[in-house]
Amino acid sequence: MIESIPPFVPVLIAAVIAAVAPRKVGHAVGFLATAGVAVGVLLVPEGTLIAGQLFGFETVLYAVDDFSRLMGLIFGLIGAAAVLYSYSSEADGKQTAAALGYVGTSLGAVFAGDWLTLVFFWELMAVTSTLLVWYYGGRAVRTGFRYALAHGIGGTLVLGAVVWQYVEVGSFLFGAATGVVGPVAPILMAVGIGVNVGFIGLHTWLPDTYPSPHIAASVFLCVYTTKTGVYAMFRAFPEGNLWIAYMGGAMAVFGASMALLQEDMRRLLSYHIISQVGYMVAGVGIMSDLATAGAFGHVFNHILYKALLFMSIGVVIYRTGIEDITEVGGLWKVMPVTFISYLFGAAAISGVPGFNGFVSKGIVIAEAHYSMDTFVIGSKSMFLGGEDLLWWMLIIGGVGTFMSFIKLGYYVFFHGPASIDPDDAKIGQAAPMLAVGSLCLAFGLLPGVLFELLPYTDVVTAEYTTYTTPHVIEGVVLGVAGFVGFFALKNVLSRLTWIPDVDRVLNPAVFYGGRALVVAVTETWAAVDRVAVAAASGALRVGSDPQHFAYTTAKRLPGIEADTRPNGGRPETIDLQVSMGTSVFLIVMTLLGALAVLLL
Repeated sequence: MIESIPPFVPVLIAAVIAAVAPRKVGHAVGFLATAGVAVGVLLVPEGTLIAGQLFGFETVLYAVDDFSRLMGLIFGLIGAAAVLYSYSSEADGKQTAAALGYVGTSLGAVFAGDWLTLVFFWELMAVTSTLLVWYYGGRAVRTGFRYALAHGIGGTLVLGAVVWQYVEVGSFLFGAATGVVGPVAPILMAVGIGVNVGFIGLHTWLPDTYPSPHIAASVFLCVYTTKTGVYAMFRAFPEGNLWIAYMGGAMAVFGASMALLQEDMRRLLSYHIISQVGYMVAGVGIMSDLATAGAFGHVFNHILYKALLFMSIGVVIYRTGIEDITEVGGLWKVMPVTFISYLFGAAAISGVPGFNGFVSKGIVIAEAHYSMDTFVIGSKSMFLGGEDLLWWMLIIGGVGTFMSFIKLGYYVFFHGPASIDPDDAKIGQAAPMLAVGSLCLAFGLLPGVLFELLPYTDVVTAEYTTYTTPHVIEGVVLGVAGFVGFFALKNVLSRLTWIPDVDRVLNPAVFYGGRALVVAVTETWAAVDRVAVAAASGALRVGSDPQHFAYTTAKRLPGIEADTRPNGGRPETIDLQVSMGTSVFLIVMTLLGALAVLLL
């Protein structure tokens, strides 16, 4: 019975119920539905398929393998925690309904067995997440429009790649080809998915959007779009891709660097989504089973600790109403539960030994060091530093991550005495935070449990050992470098917060450029309309009095004699003295002219 119901079905039903039921009932149903998905996907046999048709094409609505199972497990698990957090953070039923719709459509995308079904849910995911942003109102409306525009463009590129894939392969099914093929589909797919995962230059929607809605909405947003993008990137490039790997490394450095310059709490966390997703993208790009397993392990772990960080910082904002890190401080004494939750999340994302981020990030970094020399043929001629360049990128990103979260924790919880005395997290907020924080610690101390959930479990257990002396030393060195680096550069960084991202230019350019385009199209249409109206009016005048038109025209033509005579007070009539051949010629030329206009 359980294998016949796709996981998105109960979640979407719960979304409808949450929209119309009393708030407590709606959240309870949403919690049960998402938690049920987390349990259910562990019980469904691998290889389960539900085939069907979509728009007349052969599709697979529901397909279970190690990759989709892992995504379904963590999507359901964190969805349940986020629903509980939403209820205690005073989110109303309609907002949580939009969030559940977002969760359901994301589940539909990761359990799809073909490209057409995936892109169908991909677009619905963009719609539901936009509604979740918009619902909060205020500044979230404008950022939501920019978010919708970015994902509309990205989704169009993905759809174009899917169409091209069908032309090349003759099928939308994943099994019909190894990833996307042909000269055009891979490029369109990489760029389209690149919008969702936050490729540099396509990333501006993320730090623009995530700080703007309700704090509970941000917890949902930080989970699903980018991670579904990583999953789709793997489906598109299952054998890896050099350029994608290096883009991931660049994202790791760029996201951490920009995070260091932020003073808005959620904007800082948003830039670190770009950085951490960079590790996942790099893992997908490296052509090895171990790197792929590490990438998906980092997807799993990142969802846990990033949701935990957004929940912890969300409580600070909820209790204080402040989003600027320079306006708070010393909160660890008055908000101890929130501080401990933040500490667990910060340690996990930074890769402190003993926490889950150390496990999965370590796999990706190790593979960047040991596998790129076999994957990148001629890399030394293409990239300065050869195969070690990607490794250095990920190491630098790791140092930047330590610095960023030392900065955030220092200013929010330690810097100066507490100038305000807010209450700590509610029980309904503390419970999911402490539960998720405990999982971050458990998967870090017991990495074998995480390995059992990953794709290529046998490869991971055979080829990678988490707690070796070099790995632990590497983690400690990164932490020390981050600690020393932040306090050495603290004053410098505080003076560099003015440095803009490309959205400072991109957003006005899109706004004014779009307005100019609309005006140009409108004015062109108006000009065409004026010409059409003039032509129609002229035709009407000719049709109402053709004799008068013929007379006035004939008087202007050389070589044609017109004989006019009175006609009892009626308008003048004429006799055109031309041959039959001339008449036929004029009629044929008129018809040919009309035909040419129609064809052009």
